[in-house]
Amino acid sequence: MRISRGIPVAADSPLALTIGNFDGVHLGHQAMLEVLLRAAGRRALTPGVMTFEPHPREFFAPDQAPTRLTSLREKLELLGARGVGRTHICRFNYGFAQISADEFIERILVRGLGVRWLLVGDDFRFGARRAGDIVTLKRAAARFGFEVEVMASVTLDGERVSSTAVRTALAAGNLGHAAQHLGRPYSISGRVVRGEGIGHQLGFPTANVQMKHNRPPLAGIFAVELAGVAERPLRGVASLGVRPTVYAHGAPVLEVHVFDFDAMLYGRHVRIDFLHKFRDEEKYADLTTLTRQIGLDVANAREFFARRDAAMTQEKRA
Repeated sequence: MRISRGIPVAADSPLALTIGNFDGVHLGHQAMLEVLLRAAGRRALTPGVMTFEPHPREFFAPDQAPTRLTSLREKLELLGARGVGRTHICRFNYGFAQISADEFIERILVRGLGVRWLLVGDDFRFGARRAGDIVTLKRAAARFGFEVEVMASVTLDGERVSSTAVRTALAAGNLGHAAQHLGRPYSISGRVVRGEGIGHQLGFPTANVQMKHNRPPLAGIFAVELAGVAERPLRGVASLGVRPTVYAHGAPVLEVHVFDFDAMLYGRHVRIDFLHKFRDEEKYADLTTLTRQIGLDVANAREFFARRDAAMTQEKRA
């Protein structure tokens, strides 16, 4: 996938394009990408995505912006895996926010990107003060010679699939519901960095996974799988939180204790898939009590995977 930051003055090739934040790349986004790829193939166009960094709501109201489901790197990896040929990352700042709807169409879509076919959601708005809408796009399409297709929202069991729905499920600890909307387990990717060795001191060494944002959409103790090291994902238990027993005021940290594994992971880029939440993070009276609880968490996680394996075996036999 070709990645570009900003919009060129003139396009070098015609493009089939869809526009959005694509946070999480959930089933709704995936459905849009499938429509995009089919349309691009029929018209011999490159399938492209325009997305924004930061999220517009992070720019306008950073204290009220939603937590991110994916970092920019994670989002780009997911888009590339779905077959997107080109992604344009637009820096969302004051100047970009002031672009009128007409200028957005003519300078960015037509001249800069060479859009010949455009897919948008049924609630799409654009331009300064969100003045542009689908009617605006269709009028411009007739003038500049490109096609516009509008896609309705995707629903699952009567609920609209959205990044908001995924965030709500994760915050409630309902990882199964989140996975249904994502089409996969929720995950966080990052590089393994050196921690302070507290887990090792307690008898449960952990891989500290660097996160790009300090506001993860979930917290607590989880059964997880770690991908990116071995041929098959490694199983373990993860803690995602501020470690209140150790620190009075701390930033969120993702620590993973991998079962039956003692190789060094420092510097490796890994993906943590969150499969089941056991409990919220708690503050304990001392490290001895914390160590005892970690032992129980490890036992619970092993039991979770044993039940999961038994269920999968039963399904294969049925």
